[in-house]
Amino acid sequence: MAVTGNGNRDASRSGPLAGVRVVELAGIGPGPFAAMLLADLGADVVRVDRPGGGGLAVDPAYDITNRGKRSVLVDLKSADGPARVLDLVERADVLVEGFRPGVAERLGVGPAECHARNPKLVYGRMTGWGQDGPLAETAGHDIAYIAVTGALGMIGKAGEPPAVPANLVGDYAGGSLYLVVGVLAALHHARATGAGQVVDAAIVDGTAHLTAMIHGMMAAGGWQDRRGANLLDGGCPFYGTYETSDGGYMAVGALEQQFYDTFTELLGIGDRAPARKDPARWGELREAVAARFRTRTREEWTAVFEGTDACVAPVLSLREAPGHPHLAARGTFTDFGGIVQPAPAPRFSATPARVTSGPALPGADTESVAADWDVPALLPKEA
Repeated sequence: MAVTGNGNRDASRSGPLAGVRVVELAGIGPGPFAAMLLADLGADVVRVDRPGGGGLAVDPAYDITNRGKRSVLVDLKSADGPARVLDLVERADVLVEGFRPGVAERLGVGPAECHARNPKLVYGRMTGWGQDGPLAETAGHDIAYIAVTGALGMIGKAGEPPAVPANLVGDYAGGSLYLVVGVLAALHHARATGAGQVVDAAIVDGTAHLTAMIHGMMAAGGWQDRRGANLLDGGCPFYGTYETSDGGYMAVGALEQQFYDTFTELLGIGDRAPARKDPARWGELREAVAARFRTRTREEWTAVFEGTDACVAPVLSLREAPGHPHLAARGTFTDFGGIVQPAPAPRFSATPARVTSGPALPGADTESVAADWDVPALLPKEA
């Protein structure tokens, strides 16, 4: 996916999507993250912000999900607002919006209006419930979407309320990433056929899709439909977390026999560990493992397991993670503009991606976008 033919390629951009133009109608959560990922991969993303701002009131200077983008201000409720957005759409490859169903249509920038101007456009729609269904027009957030899919009910200890996994499972895994996959697939189709289409990315659909393996295990009798009773949900004593003497935690994932043998040997219970294949003794095994972990600090246990095949790692905080030796060596995190943040992912051998600019400030790029995209109507009218 190289240059689109919609004008000159921005020489400052690199990555496999260099030359792809994206219009993002400002929103919150999964839509901006998806557009950030496209920008990380080299796309020229123009975010259409509304005058006065909106959303969750994050200081725009620190909103990393707007890195690598450019911003223009357009009031879609003004008389000429829709026309200005459609001028951008005519020159774009992709549009991303996260309004409730029907809102874009009422504003005059729905799929019909956009495809009338640009039949090749990929129109990406990001919602929680999807574009249809009984709850389509109902408000919601990540926690509700993952609740009804069964994903939330899987997470946490037996006998306790489900544990809330921030908004990673729904908004970003089940939402943003599925929108990006859909947009790129539709872009490939558009370039092959000349026909754009609408991508309906719903968090409920994506999150449900993420549980495919678990549904297969459940159908085969290898997964119980309750929390804390299975191999991968904390029910298994050799796949979980344990507290250390200093209040830290270690994560254990010694599933295979050879990794388990290394784990128990280094932990110091190899000669007396209860049978791992007997779920009836899992409670006994968990107590033995927990007791050993409580005898040393997190740092001490990290040193014991470092570089081994025991599948054990320290549980780090967000502030600690960038300093982990492996992540530091790979450059998994980067410091751009004084903000420590995750570097673009995944990695490409021929077209490496990189962070090109900090968070786009609302309206700061109107002149450059008007010139690069040849949309003079974006410029303020002279008095």
